[in-house]
Amino acid sequence: MPHPQTWLKVLPAGLYCEPGGFYIDPVRAVDRAVITHAHADHARPGHRAVLASAATLAVMQARLGSAGAEPQAAAWHERVTIGDVTVWLSPAGHVLGSAQVVMEYRGSRAVVSGDYKRVEDPTCAAFEPVPCDVFVTEATFALPVFVHPDPMVEIRRLLASLALFPARTHVIGCYALGKCQRLIALLRQAGWDGPIWLHGALAAMCAVYRAQGIDLGDLRPATAAAKASLVGAIVLAPPASIADRWARRLEDPVVSLASGWMRVR
Repeated sequence: MPHPQTWLKVLPAGLYCEPGGFYIDPVRAVDRAVITHAHADHARPGHRAVLASAATLAVMQARLGSAGAEPQAAAWHERVTIGDVTVWLSPAGHVLGSAQVVMEYRGSRAVVSGDYKRVEDPTCAAFEPVPCDVFVTEATFALPVFVHPDPMVEIRRLLASLALFPARTHVIGCYALGKCQRLIALLRQAGWDGPIWLHGALAAMCAVYRAQGIDLGDLRPATAAAKASLVGAIVLAPPASIADRWARRLEDPVVSLASGWMRVR
């Protein structure tokens, strides 16, 4: 039984499964790729054959304009033979469609996680542990110094601020794919059923989530909205856009940052 370290290779284009003839999340265009999820550091355009979850292919199409010349959607746990390797996808719990790539070859098994999280997220399938001989994982927040607060505690802080400052617009910085939709879903779980206003850069990914069956409730465009309609509202925007001219016209805005609440000057 060959150990996965003998058949998984790190090459200039990325992690390569030699007996299968494919790359996992390659950093440049390749002939055959298996993609864990559609964030730009994992999914790139230009591949010929692409295997991924159906949702990841949909997000790639929306973000990149292509999901490969020959896209192939795999359902969770569906076995696919590529070369001499059996490949299947297991949920990673990171964003919509995010998968762990499970590879079996001559009795050994390797799992490449991509990004994953183990806390509940109503917008994507939950992470599933997969027994394996080798687990390849990203470790962005692996150090013990990183202790994230309970998401619903943070949502309750936001709603408490809205109740305390009903005349202010609350602007929350969040990334377009995954973070935005998760925040919306958590707000809905906490009882916020009013409109949530979106910067235009967030709208396309929310449309993809809706097309994949994720209910996000009443969403409205913020950047062209009348100032009066945003009084007491929740506005979501990419973090880099919060200092832009459109945000400065909001009604006495409060912006949510990772470190807490601060007034926008």
